Amino acid sequence: MSRAGRQLALLLCSCCVAVAVPGGLAEEGCPAEPHQASHYVAAVYEHPSFLSPDPLALTSREQALELMHRNLDVYEQQGAQIIVFPEDGIHGFNFTRTSIYPFLDFMPSLRSVRWNPCLEPHRFNDTEVLQRLSCMAMKGEMFLVANLGTKQPCHSSDPGCPSDGRYQFNTNVVFSSNGTLVDRYRKHNLYFEAAFDTPLEVDHTVFDTPFAGKFGVFTCFDILFFDPAVRLLQDSKVKHVVYPTAWMNQLPLLAAIQIQSGFAIAFGINLLAANIHHPSLGMTGSGIHTPLKSFWHHSMDSPEGRLIIAEVARNPPGLVSAGNATGKTDPFHRKFLQLLAGDPYSEKDAQDVHCDAAPKSTTNASPTFNSEMMYDNFTLVPVWGRDGHVHVCAHGLCCHLLYQRPTVSPELYALGVFDGLHTVHGTYYVQVCALVKCGGLGFDTCGQEITEAMGMFEFHLWGNFSTSSIFPMLLTSGMMLETPDQLGWESDQYFLKKRGLSSGLVTAALYGRLYERD
Repeated sequence: MSRAGRQLALLLCSCCVAVAVPGGLAEEGCPAEPHQASHYVAAVYEHPSFLSPDPLALTSREQALELMHRNLDVYEQQGAQIIVFPEDGIHGFNFTRTSIYPFLDFMPSLRSVRWNPCLEPHRFNDTEVLQRLSCMAMKGEMFLVANLGTKQPCHSSDPGCPSDGRYQFNTNVVFSSNGTLVDRYRKHNLYFEAAFDTPLEVDHTVFDTPFAGKFGVFTCFDILFFDPAVRLLQDSKVKHVVYPTAWMNQLPLLAAIQIQSGFAIAFGINLLAANIHHPSLGMTGSGIHTPLKSFWHHSMDSPEGRLIIAEVARNPPGLVSAGNATGKTDPFHRKFLQLLAGDPYSEKDAQDVHCDAAPKSTTNASPTFNSEMMYDNFTLVPVWGRDGHVHVCAHGLCCHLLYQRPTVSPELYALGVFDGLHTVHGTYYVQVCALVKCGGLGFDTCGQEITEAMGMFEFHLWGNFSTSSIFPMLLTSGMMLETPDQLGWESDQYFLKKRGLSSGLVTAALYGRLYERD
């Protein structure tokens, strides 16, 4: 066993950790030894960071370092072959451009400099945080990914140089197991972060490891945009992504663990996601997500941080498939295929809502209605009864649901569609098909944030999406993630199939992004 492995085994059995187990939700315990050739041990830490009591106030470098070292003291207790820490975990948030300055480390250009901050601490000024992180990586013999604020002087001859003569960036740094600073990524898609600048060019940061090959790097809000997230994955050798985030949950579609899991499944990669832990701000939800299963932590009750450890495959198997693989043996899937083929007999006893470019109904129509969900005006149709087929359309997108229920719970569910530009807390174009549990029995409660549900479903959810970037989302009662049974394209329709939910359904969604329409 390597030194990192020995340290990991000894350390993690004595602290609060969540170890990946079959089934998904991380449980406390100790991880197994990795299969040397095919797997590696990854860790992410959801950190309840110490925050500045007044982030708008001016302070000294010494005072800033005092707070940051308190957070780094916690970081130093963790370890794995590779570990990821959250965005804003060292310095905090809600600063102004001026008040964050004492918290910033100087970042040299890594194109021209090879540097081990732990071994060369005096090479550059104002690099105390980088030095400490470097020493952690070297001591633990582990790759380490952390987020901090950095500064870079610029000259007036630079047309992009801010008036105060420096760039300030929200930066992820990557250290190798010998403490060398091997790469950095500067966040491109800032989320109301007045303290930081957007880099003039997008960083497409990829680093190599001896245990798993190439890893990509991006931060928080970046996950919703083409650059850098999707462009990084156009390199087929990038099978893993490290992802520091400070994500505020928003149900029913964008809880942290929902988008993390959906991204990993959609792109067939492993995503190592570390979120900050401040439940009072709605900030929780971290995980190690693979295309076939996720190991996660989400807690709005506990004030404690959580270390999640999982054995991860070097070459993650994909879930998304092309074409039908089960239609000949699964009667429920055969009915889905008959609907796609326009077989009128398959519509017997189904509820249906007529819309352009959708199959004609053979039964009475259910009422459509509109309700706000995620600040967007969704068009919805109620999902009633023990079984049926409903569909609803908006603009060019038609969403369908074929479902069976063992029992009908006293709850309202609805199938919703949205095809348009989202403009609140960011501007980006989405196509969404979503089966949601409503907050009450009234249509106007559909789209509200809920976390508990009783309704059990077996279903196919599908739509005629105009994009291939579609994130599948399955969330059940108590913020439990589920993995689709089958996912992919069939007759120009993208579908999700699921049977055997572990608990009541909160949300089942296909969340599509049309980057070119942003």
